[in-house]
Amino acid sequence: MEKRWYVVHTYSGYENKVKTNLEKRVESMEMQDKIFTVLVPMEEVVETKDGKKKSVQRKFFPGYVLVEMVMTDDSWYVVRNTPGVTGFVGSTGSGSKPIPLQAEEVNAILKQMGVEQMIPPLDVAVGDRVKVKAGPFADLVGNIDEVQADKLKVKVMVNMFGRETPVELDFSQIEKI
Repeated sequence: MEKRWYVVHTYSGYENKVKTNLEKRVESMEMQDKIFTVLVPMEEVVETKDGKKKSVQRKFFPGYVLVEMVMTDDSWYVVRNTPGVTGFVGSTGSGSKPIPLQAEEVNAILKQMGVEQMIPPLDVAVGDRVKVKAGPFADLVGNIDEVQADKLKVKVMVNMFGRETPVELDFSQIEKI
């Protein structure tokens, strides 16, 4: 299982309390190997009050917290039952596993926060052999023809219908073999 980022819905105004509570629960329940980072997306904005400009931190997703974790029944339970948490975003009904954020989405949020690329791009280079693990080309194997690290994309030459065909994929859709 790999660690991914998930969005957790909280009671409005409880984001920081949820972050603190979840971090304490991770420690007390010894989940450090499954739940890694809890983030309240904040950005610095300049507000003018009484004619004075002041720089303040503002939540840009009020009511939401990002959690980097390996999704298991145990880790899901710990996060889901943290006081102030109302549920995961992207889960369909009770007990179903939520859908993780794509690396591009997380990097866009981190960039807005002023943090650059917390998710390391996949360590691949032109010529590397990879397997497609998601999307319409899942299970196909090919060689990387081009790496676009800034966009977290690669062009992979896969064999389809007896000929090499270039396919553009996200880093999250491939694994090195």
